[in-house]
Amino acid sequence: MEEATLIRWCFKPGERFEKDDVLYEIETEKVAEEVTAPESGTLIEALVAEDDIIAVGDEICVVETDSN
Repeated sequence: MEEATLIRWCFKPGERFEKDDVLYEIETEKVAEEVTAPESGTLIEALVAEDDIIAVGDEICVVETDSN
């Protein structure tokens, strides 16, 4: 996979999420996939809008985790 489309954010900036919550959904040429949180925290800022194309390695959001 070299790029994907961000389909949907599941949280808005300022909202708290828990470990394993779905943060956002992406779609590639072959599959749609839910991306889950590796740990609990808060979504601070979404850097990519829904329907934007993102490349592997692109920064798409700013989060503050409980371990910060």
